Amino acid sequence: MRSTTVQTDDGTSLHVGVTGVGPDVVVLSGGPGCTHYLEDDAIAPRHMRAWYPEPRGVGRSGGGPHTLDRAIADLEAVRSAAGLENWVVLGHSWGADLAVRYAVDHPSRVRSVVAVAGHGLHNDRSWSQTYKSLKHTEPTLDIPWEPGVHGALMDSFREWIHEPDLFRRLADCAVAVTVIAAEKDIRPSWPLRQLAALVPQGEFVEVPAVAHDFWSTHPETWVDIVSPACRGVRRPRPSKV
Repeated sequence: MRSTTVQTDDGTSLHVGVTGVGPDVVVLSGGPGCTHYLEDDAIAPRHMRAWYPEPRGVGRSGGGPHTLDRAIADLEAVRSAAGLENWVVLGHSWGADLAVRYAVDHPSRVRSVVAVAGHGLHNDRSWSQTYKSLKHTEPTLDIPWEPGVHGALMDSFREWIHEPDLFRRLADCAVAVTVIAAEKDIRPSWPLRQLAALVPQGEFVEVPAVAHDFWSTHPETWVDIVSPACRGVRRPRPSKV
């Protein structure tokens, strides 16, 4: 694993890890506001060059609380600094939702999206009740995070999903989106199924017998799932309809 530093248009320094060789993929971890827990050679997409931007205000990156617009601008700063015309976007959890926003805002810069175990574009009370009632059953990972960054991005996310033209923009998005759910995730998967059905080139895949953070609990499965998906290979997988 090597790293570089990218300066954004407002002078903020972002830490960016880089690993591998091949077609380019930017990897977005969750939270929001967590340090980049996917920055690890062992779980990197195979046969690709992976970029791991640490969010501003978190870990090794400068800055502080910010909006979704700023997060997208930071990704564009990293892409531009890398000299890339476009790239695949792989996101986990919150990173999956950010990946979809990136594709909607900058479709010419995104070859495809692989969205793993995201929240989905909703603020549904029944979903939240299910999640909260099962939260105590989910193993806790020791991942550093910044509450201020988390709160600001969640506020911005809620504003975005209430925009009147959001579904129209999703339905018009030409970017291929592979939506991957974990069968044992305590987060209900119906929003992810809806998203895959709404996007013209959407595909829904459910990974059996794994939970939300299967990048940690089942790293071999993670690599086996995300590597072909990032390369655009759509092979048959167990899926519930």
